[in-house]
Amino acid sequence: MKLTSITHAALPVSQIGLGCVTLGREIDEAASCVLLDHALARGVRLFDTAAAYGHGASESILGRWLASRRPSGITIATKILPPYDRIDIAASMQRLDMDQIDLLYLHQWHDSVPAAGPALDELLRSGKVKALGLSNVTLDQLRSAGPRFSVVQNNHNLAVSDVSDALRAHCAEHGIALVTYSPLGAGFLTGKHQHGVQSGSRFDLVPGHQDVYFHNGSYHRLATLEATSARTGHSQAHLALAWALHQPGIASVLVGGRTPAHLDQAYAALDLDDPALFAELTA
Repeated sequence: MKLTSITHAALPVSQIGLGCVTLGREIDEAASCVLLDHALARGVRLFDTAAAYGHGASESILGRWLASRRPSGITIATKILPPYDRIDIAASMQRLDMDQIDLLYLHQWHDSVPAAGPALDELLRSGKVKALGLSNVTLDQLRSAGPRFSVVQNNHNLAVSDVSDALRAHCAEHGIALVTYSPLGAGFLTGKHQHGVQSGSRFDLVPGHQDVYFHNGSYHRLATLEATSARTGHSQAHLALAWALHQPGIASVLVGGRTPAHLDQAYAALDLDDPALFAELTA
């Protein structure tokens, strides 16, 4: 697995990062620690959470795990929600039990982003934050946000992508790292929801995700994935993960899960690097 560093702070990140959205929401603390331990042992160096995940439960569980394990050489990223006119990260820092956050994202675009510049700059100057990022943004929004942001985190998978060629080129030109999430489309690309939303799944717990994926364009791409899976013998999940993990210009792909097996299937997909096959999936 590739390891690299991003931003002026040289934050270490791994090709596979752990998305911690399931912690405290879909799995309890004991299962969360098993997953976190497994990720660390397998070489994951980027752990990504948010204040909104489980109403703070994810940050709290991650914070207690960090305090008990004290791992080194990793990057902890979290995200805060708008409005950004009064930026206060004290609650996140307390839950994470950290006096310095490696990477702080603004979780989504808001009109208050440009005006938040001075407050964000102060977080950097004070050392409370090492680097800043934007999540779920367009190229135009990124351009209007100013130069202080050195990471973009967007949704990117075979069904739905918020990483355009223009965004990718802009980030490469300006030294902005790209982190992507949801390589399986919250489970959509496994095909398990074709006959109805599965109880207890991400689409069941967060119904708003249904509008993102349940439409003709995504179903067309799912059909292509199914056909390629049947022809090659690779599972749909294996193909979708391999495609996401081998996209050019991506620093890290966040993989979520409830068990170590969910992370292991991403590791298995690292071995499949077939540009011709990937082109077929997006034809």
